[in-house]
Parts: sequence; C-alpha cells; structure tokens
Amino acid sequence: MTTAHLLVPVPIPDRVAALIGACIPPHILEAEFDADCAAREVLRFRGPRLCLEDQADREQALSELARANKVLAAHHPGLPVRPGRVR
Repeated sequence: MTTAHLLVPVPIPDRVAALIGACIPPHILEAEFDADCAAREVLRFRGPRLCLEDQADREQALSELARANKVLAAHHPGLPVRPGRVR
C-alpha cells in the first residue's frame, strides 16, 4: 500500500508536459498561469502594516486570483490555487 506522503516527486519530461498541456483547454492553462502569478504576488504583500499603495496592489492581486480560481473551479474543483500552497 502506497500513501501520498511517501511518493517522491519525479520531474516530467518536456514532451510529456506538452502532451498533457495539449489536452487541457487553452483558457484553463491561461487561468492556471494567472492564478499562480497572482498567488505569488499576494505573498509579496504580507505584513501587519502596508502602505495604501501596497494594500491596493494586494487587493488587485487577490481580485486576479479570485477571477482565475473561478475559471479553474468551473473546470475541476481541485484546481483552484491558494497563496502559499505548493503544487
């Protein structure tokens, strides 16, 4: 019996990744890319006291993340991205 925490991540060859990507609709790939970028951007603006400009940038990144996650969740419930979660 194999459990998920004992599995070792194995790199996927570029050709295999391209085949997988060819099976996914382009708007889902774009939403996944946007969600990953927005999640990284949200993590940049962490801290107890942010200036007004940084707060606005964080809110913008959260908005972009929510928009991309809505598209991803409509395709498959397991696809939405959360800030700080490693895929």
